[in-house]
Amino acid sequence: MYGSRPAGTVSGRRAAAAALGAALLLAGCSSSGDGDDRNAGAGITQQPKEADPFWVNPDGTAAQQVASLAEAGKKDQAEQIRKIAQQPTGEWISPENPEEQARGFTEAADEAGRTALLVLYDIPHRDCGQYSGGGAADGDAYRSFVDGVAEGIGDRAATVVLEPDAVLHLVDGCTPQEFHEERYDLLKDAVTKLAALRNTKVYLDAGNAGWGDPDQIFEPLKRAGVEQADGFSVNVSNFYTTEESLAYGKRLSAKVGGKHFVIDTSRNGNGPYTEGAPDERWCNPPGRALGETPTTKTADPLVDAYLWVKRPGESDGECKGGPKAGAWWSDYALKLAQG
Repeated sequence: MYGSRPAGTVSGRRAAAAALGAALLLAGCSSSGDGDDRNAGAGITQQPKEADPFWVNPDGTAAQQVASLAEAGKKDQAEQIRKIAQQPTGEWISPENPEEQARGFTEAADEAGRTALLVLYDIPHRDCGQYSGGGAADGDAYRSFVDGVAEGIGDRAATVVLEPDAVLHLVDGCTPQEFHEERYDLLKDAVTKLAALRNTKVYLDAGNAGWGDPDQIFEPLKRAGVEQADGFSVNVSNFYTTEESLAYGKRLSAKVGGKHFVIDTSRNGNGPYTEGAPDERWCNPPGRALGETPTTKTADPLVDAYLWVKRPGESDGECKGGPKAGAWWSDYALKLAQG
């Protein structure tokens, strides 16, 4: 397939971590918002708010890995994984208790004076039944999921990346025709619901620089509600360079009313993998590297932010020796950090 493959279903461990948002605050683990944010076990710091307003989860998988490696005396490896742990990454909301998760993350971020970065990835017939297949059972279940997320966010600051690959798979033939009309309706309703929140920005996913031409997707994006969104996202979970993603995004922006966009730079430091079968190059490719760190100070006024939407170190799926989609893969994380 042409599209990127997002992080996959959030694990039970991660869902439990989401529910700990309030507990993090009580434990004093939340960031202070002044650039001195710390994780008690790992010494995690993050960039000043003016450069990077997004929240670093002090209980994230990478932070836990840093603490574990440091405790085991593997200081060099701990410092490599710290490159991941100290950057804000997307919190992929799972379908179990979405309201509780969204509330936990946004409350923790709010207490830290930061913005939560959330990813909604539960559209019915998700990923065409491939590595990250699944999603809500039907349209009603999806609407309930979005309602829960919106209720959990409330008036707190959040940036939401909406349904990686969902529009792309309507265009590239991956999603069967009989599901198209419902998906357009669900996406447009989700954009409307989330955009109505006082301090939430919504970016509808628009694929990546390697899948095809912007002429193929701009009308579907409009039908899915991009004009009501704050903009669109590109390169989620993929590896195209920031330069390539910028060019793709600018061409697409010109066709959707000059909408702004965000770029996932989490793993694009060495660009895309070019070996092997084209339809498998996106899945855990070797020799990749971390990209630009998250920031709102970008190279172009149309780009609202460079984000790490995909969590570096989490598998794309059971390929090239990787675990299931969304599971932490220590060896891969270390190689990304080493570049």
